[in-house]
Amino acid sequence: MTHIEGTFTGAGGLNLYYQSWQPEGELRAIIAIVHGFGAHSGLFVDAVQHLLPRGYATYAFDLRGHGRSPGQRGHINSWAELREDLHTFLTRIQERGPSCACFLWGHSLGAAIAVDYALRFPQSLQGLVLTAPALGKVNLPVLQVALGRMLSQVWPNFSLKVSLDKNSKLHSANVIHTQDPLRHEYGTARLAAEFFATEKWVESHASELQVPLLIMYSSADSITPPEGSMAFFQKVSLPDKECYEYPGDYHDFHLEVNYQKVLGDLVNWLEKHLEAEIGNPSARCMIKIPTLQPENFTR
Repeated sequence: MTHIEGTFTGAGGLNLYYQSWQPEGELRAIIAIVHGFGAHSGLFVDAVQHLLPRGYATYAFDLRGHGRSPGQRGHINSWAELREDLHTFLTRIQERGPSCACFLWGHSLGAAIAVDYALRFPQSLQGLVLTAPALGKVNLPVLQVALGRMLSQVWPNFSLKVSLDKNSKLHSANVIHTQDPLRHEYGTARLAAEFFATEKWVESHASELQVPLLIMYSSADSITPPEGSMAFFQKVSLPDKECYEYPGDYHDFHLEVNYQKVLGDLVNWLEKHLEAEIGNPSARCMIKIPTLQPENFTR
């Protein structure tokens, strides 16, 4: 395994931290990961170790205001910054490495970022994986939501501690995760307003999704309840879609005690979609990232 760390320049010239893991043998495809709110790219090591022996290179970056990336914790000026950051990241992967099939995996808030991107740039992706997606109903305190929307225009970087129950993320009280110094619990008024506007746009355009879709959610997730995942899944008209439920697991179920079952299902889905392209290797290995145009930032 080769582990690489570095930075790339995101929207507004902000240098964002990223890391990648390259397999020793044949490279079969690329997995790009977008983490969730308050998290960071280092929380997917178990997934990386599962994917690498199967020929999947994995790339992940810390969102602005998260992990090792700079910026006020949990703040954005606009959702377009997140979209441009992801677009630049995927472009850099294509420019600096072999051109292969690219699967985009978003978790929680990262799922909202990923599906928004996939709706606008379907030609750049081989598949879309959403785990515990922050779509539909998201359990946030009503007062904090109302305050965020009200202050977004007059005090956009006003910061709130988001009251998410840590015990609702994982069954086991894993000290490595609960006391992780790179995690945070803060979001600004502008992030809240931009998230809800984007989530509404994504919901209204779900039927237009043209990327093979896998949704994975847990039945006991009290942060992003399963009803949101199921409702979004039903709105997608593309036949190539699958949805898996993991009974009893919590929000960060890719870190749960049965994470190998989750990752096994993920790999089976990835393999199926790679095998579908065996007869047309050029389609699998020449995915191109389109040029980002100003109109792509409109909602």
